Amino acid sequence: MQVKRIGLLLMVLVGIVRPYTVASGQESKTTVNNGNVVLEDIPPVPPEIVTDLNRYQNIRSAYLRAWSRDGKSLFITTRFGEVSQIHRVDQPAGARTQITFFQEPIGGVSRQPGGELLNFTMDAGGNETSQIFLLNPDSGDYRMLSDGKSRHRYVLWTPDGTALAYQSTRRNGRTNDVWLTHLADKKSELLWEAPDNTAWIPADFTQDGRQLLIQQYVSVTDSRIHLLDRETGQQQLLVGSAEHPSRNLVEFANSFDADGQGIFFITDRASDFAQLAYLKLEDLSVEIITGEIPWDVEQFALSQDRTRGAFTINAGGISRLYLFNPADKTYAPVESIPQGIFNSIAFSPDNSQLAMTISSPTSPSDVYVLALDERPLEHGELVRWTFSEVGGLDTTQFIEPELITYPTFDKVDGRQREIPAFYYRPRGEGPFPVVIVIHGGPESQFRPRFSGTFQLWADKLGIAVIAPNVRGSDGYGKEYLRLDNGKLREDSVKDIGALLDWIGTRPDLDKERVAVFGGSYGGYMVLASVVHYSERLKAAIDIVGISNFVTFLKNTKDYRRDLRRVEYGDERDPDMRAFLESISPTNHVDKMTTPLLVIQGQNDPRVPVTEAEQIVKRLREQGTKVWYMNALNEGHGYRKKENVDLYQQVVVMFLKKHLLGK
Repeated sequence: MQVKRIGLLLMVLVGIVRPYTVASGQESKTTVNNGNVVLEDIPPVPPEIVTDLNRYQNIRSAYLRAWSRDGKSLFITTRFGEVSQIHRVDQPAGARTQITFFQEPIGGVSRQPGGELLNFTMDAGGNETSQIFLLNPDSGDYRMLSDGKSRHRYVLWTPDGTALAYQSTRRNGRTNDVWLTHLADKKSELLWEAPDNTAWIPADFTQDGRQLLIQQYVSVTDSRIHLLDRETGQQQLLVGSAEHPSRNLVEFANSFDADGQGIFFITDRASDFAQLAYLKLEDLSVEIITGEIPWDVEQFALSQDRTRGAFTINAGGISRLYLFNPADKTYAPVESIPQGIFNSIAFSPDNSQLAMTISSPTSPSDVYVLALDERPLEHGELVRWTFSEVGGLDTTQFIEPELITYPTFDKVDGRQREIPAFYYRPRGEGPFPVVIVIHGGPESQFRPRFSGTFQLWADKLGIAVIAPNVRGSDGYGKEYLRLDNGKLREDSVKDIGALLDWIGTRPDLDKERVAVFGGSYGGYMVLASVVHYSERLKAAIDIVGISNFVTFLKNTKDYRRDLRRVEYGDERDPDMRAFLESISPTNHVDKMTTPLLVIQGQNDPRVPVTEAEQIVKRLREQGTKVWYMNALNEGHGYRKKENVDLYQQVVVMFLKKHLLGK
């Protein structure tokens, strides 16, 4: 009895469970984390799971945000409390000095050109209604610049640092217009009034601030670039077509050149992949720059004086960095950087250094700085600036994934189509139980960034992880990206069936113990896999997933509904509506017998909480037990540490019970 009481006390102290439960119908409900998380039909987490996961749950990461004005310090975001906040680092391996102390995580951050101020965005409870704030990093003083109620994103400073351009829904709550707000008097002006339910993004100003590039985003395969003259109000479509949208491609604006006579942009007009290109404004002629690189160009950055540049490519899920000379449009790879995923590349104010965030399968995201030579394509040493904690774990024991391919059900060019996937194989002898991890999007891609979760599963549970990039994934060309559009939607689910077949051929994997795991669109894929392959799955974990496409399109936020219709189909069309209903998991619960864990955020604006509630309700109505976890202070995924910790503990407990049979 004494042991049980000590165990209960420990669970209360760590915030895992409150000493009471209430019944609601047939399910039991427990509130935890100061009432912010509701657990239904989920038993208390055993203390030994809390202890086992503790070190993994104290792994940190650091992300580059901006250079200081003098180029001697870096602003980063990292977490030392419950959520990520802004810190300053003054030297390599230097202390991380915290600057902001909010209860919500920080969003985007950028520094005022020629000044000291930072702007940052922040929402409340994961509702994604982000507001714009100005911060003095020396004093810590801040003020809100936006209206406090609309959604604001993609903040861009004017070159003189006196105003901010940004995307906002402030005009009618649903349309993503482009606005500009002056710092001195907070006076705002509407720069670009967009048609209803479309997305427009300020991309870059000319050096004199007169002209503004504006990105129009229609879908992942249709984007267009416009030019606005702020003095005359004249607008011009530079690339893309409003009359023939079916012919449109990826046309993504990046930067004006030094004299404002042309723009650098990314396009797939000349290839199956996205390439860096240059458009001359005088005659709208286009020059493809990276035609010899058979992968997508992802990020592109110019120095402050626009005399040197850098870009990254996505080579099968791994990043590669190139230095670029804008004067003659030549480029060269940087070979000395460790293999990983690169993000947020940024030149120092004096153009002598290039900072970036690097993550690898065995190292959390950290900030590095590359010394640059006077010659644009030459460089010096790469220096690591941040050393994020790994909870005292031995990183040499972390698992490196293997890039594999497996055959699927159809053919391309007369040969069986191959699906790429990353395979995390635990140490020891198999056959290993498997978790299939399905990414969201669907216009996204699993990439081997650091995952403490996967390392934890491999170490503590002996679970193998396989993360496929099924058809419809980004990074493999526009043809592959479009293979699941419209009524081809369930072909990507068949790719999961093919993976189950492949697992069955492997002596190192246990085909009798397989689970599926995914979030957002990946959550739909989890539910659809359960519909089609319940007899082959031991467990399924759906995180903020779509359970019915028609109700999803009806209830997702107005400002994103039409963007999703382009991908999934327009539910207002009777024929498409019937198809969407036919593939929606809520209409096939009778086929769903796999034990299911559903995880949701109450404030999710993308996949509303109703998507989780309805699949849980229908499964329970047929007598199927479902574990359901809903965080009342989160949105599309969990960002607060106490909720993330509990989520990971519940997942481990669920996998132990249903996948491992422990």
